[in-house]
Amino acid sequence: MKTISRLKNHIKKGAISISLIVVLLVSGGFASKNFEIAKNLDIYATLFRELYVNYIEEIDPSELIQTSINEMLATLDPYTNFISESEVEDYRFMTTGQYGGVGALVGTRNSQIVITEPYEGFPAQEAGLKAGDVILQVNGRSTEDYDSEEIAELLKGQAGTTVELLIQRKEEKDPFKVSLKREIIKIDNIPYYGVLDNKTGYIKLTGFTQNAGREVRDAFNELRDEHDIEYFILDLRDNGGGLLNEAVNITNLFIDRNKKIVSTEGRLEDRNTTHHTLNNPVDLDIPLAVLVNRQSASASEIVAGAIQDYDRGVIIGERTFGKGLVQNVVPLSYNTQLKVTVARYLIPSGRSIQAIDYAIRHEDGSVSRIPDSLKTSFETKNGRVVYDGGGIEPDIKVDPKKYSNISQALLRNFLIFDFATKFHRENPEIAEAKNFKITDEIYLQFLEYISDKDYDYKTDSERKLAELKKALEKDKYYEDFKDHMSELQNQIKAAKEEDLETFQDEIRYLLLIEIVPRYYYQRGRVEASLSEDKNIEKAVELLNYTERYNDILSVIEEENIQKQ
Repeated sequence: MKTISRLKNHIKKGAISISLIVVLLVSGGFASKNFEIAKNLDIYATLFRELYVNYIEEIDPSELIQTSINEMLATLDPYTNFISESEVEDYRFMTTGQYGGVGALVGTRNSQIVITEPYEGFPAQEAGLKAGDVILQVNGRSTEDYDSEEIAELLKGQAGTTVELLIQRKEEKDPFKVSLKREIIKIDNIPYYGVLDNKTGYIKLTGFTQNAGREVRDAFNELRDEHDIEYFILDLRDNGGGLLNEAVNITNLFIDRNKKIVSTEGRLEDRNTTHHTLNNPVDLDIPLAVLVNRQSASASEIVAGAIQDYDRGVIIGERTFGKGLVQNVVPLSYNTQLKVTVARYLIPSGRSIQAIDYAIRHEDGSVSRIPDSLKTSFETKNGRVVYDGGGIEPDIKVDPKKYSNISQALLRNFLIFDFATKFHRENPEIAEAKNFKITDEIYLQFLEYISDKDYDYKTDSERKLAELKKALEKDKYYEDFKDHMSELQNQIKAAKEEDLETFQDEIRYLLLIEIVPRYYYQRGRVEASLSEDKNIEKAVELLNYTERYNDILSVIEEENIQKQ
C-alpha cells in the first residue's frame, strides 16, 4: 500500500508540474499552437492520473507511458523513436561501433541461448568460447526464461567489470564456468579487403562508424601500392549506414574536392545544410563498381547515389533500402533520448533516396516496386536519367540469391550450424579461407550426419497440390482425379529425395560459409564467399570490359535502351 501511495504522489506531482507548464505557456502569450500543446498536455496528465487511480486493475505507470509514447511516435515516420535509458548503449554502438561487452553474438536454439559467433580478439574468443556453446547462466541467473536479446543486454556492461557464465559444451559431460572481463568492443568497419584476380581491389564495408573514411582510404592505398590494382570494387551490401560525414569522406576518395555530395532539407531553416568534399581524392580514374542490395541503407545510399550521380562508377545489385531521412538525437530527462526526423537527404542530382510510402515494402523492409507515376526524373552529370521514389536503382541488376526448400529447411533446423560445430570440434585446422573447399568427403560426412535428423519440409508444389485437392473435393471431382493426384504426390516425394543431390552446390556453399568462420571469424566468412558471389562475378566481368563500362556511364547507353 505504501508503494501505491508513493506512486500516486509521484503522479500527482507530475500532474501539478504539467499544469504549471500549461499556466506558464498560456500566461507567456504564446501563439495558438502553443496553447493547443499546453491544453493537450493538461488533458493527457489528468487522463493518466484518473486512469491510474480508478482503473479496475493495478497499472504499471512506466509501461503505460512507454506504450503511449510508442503509439504516438508510430503515427510519424519509422525513424523517429524514443530511446529509453536501457537502450542508450545500443544507440551509442550504432554511431561509434563500440560498446562494453564480451564480444560474441548470441541466438536462440531450441529454447536455449547459444553463442553463434565470437568476435576475434575479444574476451569470449580469447577465453576459448566457441560457436555452439550453450549459455546456461549469466552471473548465476538462469537463461531459461530469457530471450537472446535480453541475454545480450546482460553480457554488455562497463569495460573492466566481470561477468560469469555457466557454459554447456556438447562434447563435455559437465557444464563449466567462465569468468570474462568486459572490454570496449570495437567492430571493424572493414572485416575484409584484398585482391580478387591479381588486378581488382576489393573492400567489404559493413558500417559507417567513426573513422570509416580513413579506414577505407588506408585499405585502398595499401591495395594500390602493394598490388598495383587496375580496378576497384566497394561492397556496401547489408550496410545499414551510420555517420553522414563518413559517407562524405568515403565518396571523397573517388570524387574531387569541393563537390556537393548531399544536402539536407527540413522544415526549419537551420536544418538546411550542404555537405561538400573537403579533401583531395585518392583516385579519380580507377574503374569503380559499387555493390548494393536491399539492406544497403542511409549512408550506403548516399555513397552509391553520389557515385552514380557523378557517373564515377557503376552500381551493381538490387534497389537499395530507401532510407533518406535525417535524425537528430535530443536528450530528455532521466538519461532518455528522442531520435527525431528533422530533414531529408538530397543527393547531387537533387533526388531524394527516401521511399515514398513507408508501408510499401518487402518483408525485409526494403522498397517494393514503385509506380512510374510516382517517380520524378533527374539527370546525372553525363545526362543519364535517374529517378527518386525509393533508394538507388542499380545500373546493373542482379537478382538476390534464393535458396531451395531443402536448404531453407536445413538452415531452419540448425543442421548446417550443428554440423559446422561438430566439424570444428573434430578438425583443429583447415586450409586458408580462400583455399578451403567442401570436398566430396566432407559432403558425404554431412549427409551421414543428417541421415537420422528431422528436417521435413513442404515444397510449393506440395502446397499447391493440397490446395488443388481441396478444390477438387469441393467441386465433387476428387474421386475422378484421385489416382492422378496420388501419382503426382509420389513423383514429388521422389524428387524431394533427390534434393540433397540436386541442390548440393548451394548446400556446399552454406556449409562453407558456416565452417570457415569457426576458424577465421568474420573476415574468413567474407573471403570464403567471394568465389561464389554472382555480384562479384558480374562486377569483375564488367570492369574488365572497358567499352561496356564506359557505355553504361554515358548517355549513349540511355538512348540505346530507349530505342529498344
